Amino acid sequence: MSVGIVGYGSYVPRHRIKLEEIAKIWGADAPAYKRGLGLREKSVPAPDQDTITMSVEAARRAIVRARIDPARIGAIYIGSESHPYAVKPSGTVVAEALGATPDIHCADLEFACKAGSEGMFVAMALVKANEMDYALGIGADTSQGAPGDALEYSASAGAAAFVFGREHLVAVCEHTYAYMTDTPDFWRREYQFYPRHAGRFTGEPAYFKHVLSCARVLMERSGTKPSDFRWCVFHQPNGKFPQRAARELGFTKEQNDQGLLSPTLGNTYSGSSPMGLTAILDVAKPGDRVLMVSYGSGSGSDGFIWRVTERITEVQDLAVQTRAQLEGSRVYIDYGTYSKFRGKIRMGTE
Repeated sequence: MSVGIVGYGSYVPRHRIKLEEIAKIWGADAPAYKRGLGLREKSVPAPDQDTITMSVEAARRAIVRARIDPARIGAIYIGSESHPYAVKPSGTVVAEALGATPDIHCADLEFACKAGSEGMFVAMALVKANEMDYALGIGADTSQGAPGDALEYSASAGAAAFVFGREHLVAVCEHTYAYMTDTPDFWRREYQFYPRHAGRFTGEPAYFKHVLSCARVLMERSGTKPSDFRWCVFHQPNGKFPQRAARELGFTKEQNDQGLLSPTLGNTYSGSSPMGLTAILDVAKPGDRVLMVSYGSGSGSDGFIWRVTERITEVQDLAVQTRAQLEGSRVYIDYGTYSKFRGKIRMGTE
């Protein structure tokens, strides 16, 4: 029984801040940051935007492409490291806004930047088990970085949503695999406003070990090799890590380019590899194969092999595409406005 994506959608805030604007405030070398991170700017949520509102926008677009009644969605899982409430699910608000309540199961998931792919896996597994006709998996975040920290240059915002089903698929899931260890490269304790990270430690023993291991085992178990894929997409904490991962695995620059959003958009959030997948699906052709590998600190990677179907050409233009949001109308803000939007200005004796 084939199971996969029936509809997909994305949302990217219009507000942006350039890396030069951040570097200017902290007396940092902007060209060095741009070269080192492979970034130019990052998206910034407005004061009235959060993980919930962005999830609603992305999910609505996914439902439009799925062409289903949202009341038929049996479950919704939202993966994020920035849920608006410490105690109250994001999923209930999103489900209500979509018109999917009350006959629905929901849960909020956390696993740093791979929480979104966890939501995709659980939603798809329930459909595969024939527990429901459709399920919705979302990755969304409004990630924060401490003032002056390297994360401030890359931690951005966005959402990607996927409706999973068994009929009228736009992409069939051929194989999945997950790779996980206890590698603590990034964390945030309760009551702390900003996350902390282990600097360069997050590269070799964390990101690359998990992403490369997951991809290699997934290809080995599925009997595939890089030349079997038209596209590949990896987690994008910056612009350089996913490009290096693609090269080490044997993929070409062209295979990795479409899903690589980081050079335009800072991408340290739970939807970065799912967001890259939406950009690929926007331009994919029937028969294309896509390798997708996420990464979440703590640490782990989820891998998926997708095969695009004939239906993809029917849905690509039914909702705004990801690249159009990245490269379309943008509102650039200064650091003061950015600080106000993100609540970085703390008043009183907190």
